[in-house]
Amino acid sequence: MERHEIETFLALAEELHFARTAERLRVSPGRVSQTIKKLERRIGGPLFERSSRRVALTSVGQRFQDELNVGYALVQQAIHNATEATRNVTGPVRLAFSSPWCGALMFRAADQFRDRYPGCEVRIQEMSLADSFGPLTAGEVDLQLSEWPTDEPGIVNGPVLFTEPPALLTPRNHPLAQRDSVSLEDLAPYPLITFSGLSPGFYDRRYPHRTPSGAPIRHDPVAMTFHEILCYIGEGKGVTILSARAEQYHSRQELTYIPLSDAPPVEYGLLWHAGRDTAAVRAFVETISHLAKSDRGER
Repeated sequence: MERHEIETFLALAEELHFARTAERLRVSPGRVSQTIKKLERRIGGPLFERSSRRVALTSVGQRFQDELNVGYALVQQAIHNATEATRNVTGPVRLAFSSPWCGALMFRAADQFRDRYPGCEVRIQEMSLADSFGPLTAGEVDLQLSEWPTDEPGIVNGPVLFTEPPALLTPRNHPLAQRDSVSLEDLAPYPLITFSGLSPGFYDRRYPHRTPSGAPIRHDPVAMTFHEILCYIGEGKGVTILSARAEQYHSRQELTYIPLSDAPPVEYGLLWHAGRDTAAVRAFVETISHLAKSDRGER
């Protein structure tokens, strides 16, 4: 049933008069009559008894009205609640992302968010990997999409939006570069170039200290930016673990991305400060989560 059919039936069931119903709905009496006849054909029987003197509900029409009123009231309440929630979503929303593929999703979500909540100003920036959580803690950023999770105090681990397979980045002339894939066991002989300034918990999850058999893996936490990582690897200073998706954005002649078969996938999720869980932040979380779910083809 279409909304105008529901509203026409319920209005006529209350007014029991075609002319008054038409006036209430601001349509012609003929339009009301046509809509009711169409509805009765769909149901398979009369909903109203009509005569020159009166209009009355049939027993089927009365039951239909009683049951329809319940559902219609819920729909109206849902519309009211959504409208009120939208009115309360105002002010700036400051967003940050850690990588181009996170940024692409965030910009698309921001477009939808602006259309839905025109009272909000959306600001987007790339986060610094050298200070991954400082802006969130300092209140300079409201919401962040980056590698997940974190154990930083006061930072909420929100939903994971997507995952990417891991890869090992090596120089093109590296002994592992000709492999179709590598494993964590292959890392023992080579320095692992890592970002400095990461939280300890996240650092340990991202960069293993030992191979599965127990062999130590040497760490060189020297890089402050992603481009520094690329330079260190390109100059043969070591290897590093990252998302295989990086190859689409950071492909260089002197570098090779090799699938890392037994490392866990890289998770990307939302993070925000526990003390700044505003209506606007919650609304953006809902918007970008729905978009990410749609991208994954989930229902």
